[in-house]
Amino acid sequence: MKVSIIGQGYVGLTISAYAGEFYEVVGFDNNQRIVNQLNQGISHIEGVESSVLKGWIKAGRYRATTDGSDINGSDIVVIAVPTPLTKDRQPDLTFIEAACKTVGENLKNQALIINESTSFPGTIRRYIKPAIEKYSGGKLEHLYAISPERVDPGRGDYNQRNTPRLYSGLTAEASEKTRDFYSKFCDKLVEVSSPEVAEAAKLFENTFRQVNIALVNEFAQITNALGISVYETLDAANTKPYGFMKFTPSAGVGGHCIPVDPTYLAAVAEERGVPATFIRRANEVNLEMSKYVVDRVEADHGGSLQGKSVLVVGVAYKPNVADVRETAAELVIEHLRAQGAVVAWHDDVVGTWHGEKSSELSGADIAIVITKHDVVGTKEIMASAPYVFDATGKLPQAHGL
Repeated sequence: MKVSIIGQGYVGLTISAYAGEFYEVVGFDNNQRIVNQLNQGISHIEGVESSVLKGWIKAGRYRATTDGSDINGSDIVVIAVPTPLTKDRQPDLTFIEAACKTVGENLKNQALIINESTSFPGTIRRYIKPAIEKYSGGKLEHLYAISPERVDPGRGDYNQRNTPRLYSGLTAEASEKTRDFYSKFCDKLVEVSSPEVAEAAKLFENTFRQVNIALVNEFAQITNALGISVYETLDAANTKPYGFMKFTPSAGVGGHCIPVDPTYLAAVAEERGVPATFIRRANEVNLEMSKYVVDRVEADHGGSLQGKSVLVVGVAYKPNVADVRETAAELVIEHLRAQGAVVAWHDDVVGTWHGEKSSELSGADIAIVITKHDVVGTKEIMASAPYVFDATGKLPQAHGL
């Protein structure tokens, strides 16, 4: 059975690696450099070992391509593309539209189309199905289903095998075939009554995290004003064995999911006349945290950062991964430069970012820790500058939230 995965990023390549054990997999991506690397058996993401790719390539079970015609003949097509926000922070379905065009123009046989890309409820029914029919001229009656991705880069305890997966088809046949596909490499599949339920559940999972992170970020500002430790206070609250879940403050939220998904939920709510005030405010609080961090550092330096050399430590959005999507470090750097600081960054896990290379962990007037990777020692960070501000809570000797 032939399976095509549209998009070979964190989600698509992960599915490709797992599916390669059971299916002939074609990984489609528009990035020729990534495709070239993949065909050499070189993985570009955490969680997919190059040795696994090389094994599937050698066995004839995986190949990557930028040629849309290579997906023809697929029994299953999985859409796993980014769903970012526009510059004005509204849902952007550009990548989904492009995926639908690729499928519609190139797939000449009936197939099961599964969307894993996170989007608003109704995407598979009201957007993807009509778009593919438009590009194919309505010649084929495909089956359509949703199974929202649950990928957490760099995590070792949960993976595709042991993470429960939601799914639902537009028809009973689509649901059955979707279950057959994922059951090969997923231990627990949870069927819901409609694709809209699965799509909404995915959005709410990350909205829950966004709102609670915003709450604890706001709480960090309150405790600072009260002159008490936010971390000690949270640890104290966490002694309660029920009714409490501990979140920790930071310079903001990053990655594809938490900063983005709640906006998709808010947008679809507002389309139907339901205010999403709580969700919108949570987004604002988390976006404002980067400025709060810079303001705290500035206040500790007589109210001015003009001409100060500042080293931002850790630009990945989370520890021990090279992923910089929606990283809070970007806004921190913007605010620092707006205040006249001379900014460099250190992150050897990321290596290169925005055409700049990771700087040495030394020689700055100020160091601001946004993300602490395990490979970076506390002593090295504390020695990198005479003043260190820690937004992670992992360096008790530093100034912090």
